[in-house]
Amino acid sequence: MSPETAYQNLLEFQKETAYLASLGALAAWDQRTMIPKKGHEHRARQMAALARLLHARMTDPRIGEWLAQVEGSPLVQDPLSDAAVNVREWRQAYERARAIPERLAVELAQAQSEGESFWEEARPRNDWQGFLPYLRRVFELTREKAQILYALPPAPGDPPYGEVYDALLDGFEPGMRARDLEPLFAQLKAGLKGLLDRILGSATQPDTRILHRPYPKEAQRAFALELLAACGYDLEAGRLDPTAHPFEISIGPGDVRITTRYFEDFFNAGIFGTLHEMGHALYEQGLPKEHWGTPRGEAVSLGIHESQSRTWENLVGRSLGFWERFFPRAQEFFPSLADVSLEDFHRAVNAVAPSLIRVEADEVTYNLHILVRLELEMALFRGQLALEDLPGAWEEAYRAHLGVAPQDYRDGVMQDVHWSGGLFGYFPTYTLGNLYAAQFFRRAEAELGSLEARFRQGEFAPFLDWSRKHIHAQGSRFRPRALVERVTGEPPSARPFLEYLEAKYRALYGL
Repeated sequence: MSPETAYQNLLEFQKETAYLASLGALAAWDQRTMIPKKGHEHRARQMAALARLLHARMTDPRIGEWLAQVEGSPLVQDPLSDAAVNVREWRQAYERARAIPERLAVELAQAQSEGESFWEEARPRNDWQGFLPYLRRVFELTREKAQILYALPPAPGDPPYGEVYDALLDGFEPGMRARDLEPLFAQLKAGLKGLLDRILGSATQPDTRILHRPYPKEAQRAFALELLAACGYDLEAGRLDPTAHPFEISIGPGDVRITTRYFEDFFNAGIFGTLHEMGHALYEQGLPKEHWGTPRGEAVSLGIHESQSRTWENLVGRSLGFWERFFPRAQEFFPSLADVSLEDFHRAVNAVAPSLIRVEADEVTYNLHILVRLELEMALFRGQLALEDLPGAWEEAYRAHLGVAPQDYRDGVMQDVHWSGGLFGYFPTYTLGNLYAAQFFRRAEAELGSLEARFRQGEFAPFLDWSRKHIHAQGSRFRPRALVERVTGEPPSARPFLEYLEAKYRALYGL
């Protein structure tokens, strides 16, 4: 068999697998938005059956045979060619999938589906004890998976694993290790807490009560749809729906969906939640469609993905220029804002205060929320913390890092859906996304001029086009660190993010 024939076989086989996986994405979207309450048990079994089928395809011995025919051939001589990128990523995915027993893959898929559906019911009623067995099952299976993956060599060129947690982290942010995260978070913590102390001590404090006036859900949805269209989200290739925990999900080309949640007495959750998920969706809509179903057409990492969502939520959506453009429209949608000035509104949506809920946190305190989760995850996988002790450890960490503590489980250890779905190792990518976002945005301004001036005029296309050219269109061609260095000329760093925060909040709070 020639390398060309083998590569064509890989393309056809892997794309068919991607089509099947996209049906799973559609089922997952339905489960979190539309499914009737009594349908969860059947859906969990559906997801388990699909996991069994996908695992069989992902471990098919023919993949190894085809890869062996292509590797070392002229087709992959250029390491950044489409074929070389695909083969590189397919090889790692094949080795990882082959190492996971079918029994574990199926049990984990079913446990994740059951865990997420029970979490949705248990969180509102504050039922930690009822949720704990589901969480334990997901954690134990995830730990088993991590131990298997830890025994594998990392991808060529990536640093070696230092601990079991690295094998999970690597699945979301290729090449990142816990030993890299800990000093990075230490630097961030020092800078953020110093800035936070100065902000809390400022005599200039915004009036956040204006964010807790009446904001009817239908008006929020209508305004959110207007913002989506203005920023460049293709509504003919997506949709906006309500859910318990906002998310974006790509079903395939022409179908990238987002969700949000609305509170009729709070502005930020629905509007900024929508902008956040829109950032994810813009990335997915900007990936090269001709490469769909292959790594060349996939997002490179969750950290890069998060850089796009945090960019549109914060660097764009909380900028003064953005609201100079849209605040008059907000006043039309929400009569409760009629007596509010643009300056007071802008200060309110950028208010800084330690809080309990991560998804509603401000830019200054947000990464301290992630630090809590990172510390707890690493303690769990290092055997330093038992699941039963999570609520107490959560409360202690929040007091230490943010000076606040939850009074119940729903606003504490049960507030996020991630752990119920087995997404251990995911949380650090939120902070990495913030750091990447600041670096990308700085570079875009260096090339395009003042972006805020463009936003003031309602011009979002130049920045979106820049992002699509330099980030979205690259797919998984470059590893995350290499992509950041290629786009910005610098390795990943906390410095641009801390400098951005310092400049912004010095002006807002008169520091």
